[in-house]
Amino acid sequence: MQIFRRIGLTERSRLENKRDNEGEAGFTLVELLVVLAIIALIATLVAPQVLRYLGSARTSAAKAQIKNIESALELYYVDNAKYPSNDEGLKALVTAPPGDTHWNGPYLKTTTGLTDPWGKPYIYELKADASGVVIRSFGRDGKPDGTGEDQDVTN
Repeated sequence: MQIFRRIGLTERSRLENKRDNEGEAGFTLVELLVVLAIIALIATLVAPQVLRYLGSARTSAAKAQIKNIESALELYYVDNAKYPSNDEGLKALVTAPPGDTHWNGPYLKTTTGLTDPWGKPYIYELKADASGVVIRSFGRDGKPDGTGEDQDVTN
């Protein structure tokens, strides 16, 4: 009998404590402000590092795209025994230039691969002796030279 009374008392006291604490559930304004301050502090420390990685990722993507364009140009050269002229440019990798009878493309699926990660078209130049090509991006600023994300990327 005592065991049942003890259980009954324990359950009753739990219910009473639960009713007493119902008005105290949740967070205080001070606790929320402290959490927001901590999140803001972390964001100010992490954001510059993330932006730095984003810049270097775009430069790496430009290098990879230039290598892809170079490979497509080599295939074009094998089929046509010449590189596209400066006037034909990189678009010759996607659509056949007029008069190219040996064009066996498209060598690139779409023209989206012909723009750099900053949204500017790659600069294509046929070397003066037609021995090769230069593919270049001027980086974020679109101007020659520069450092960081503004640096030139070329093959």
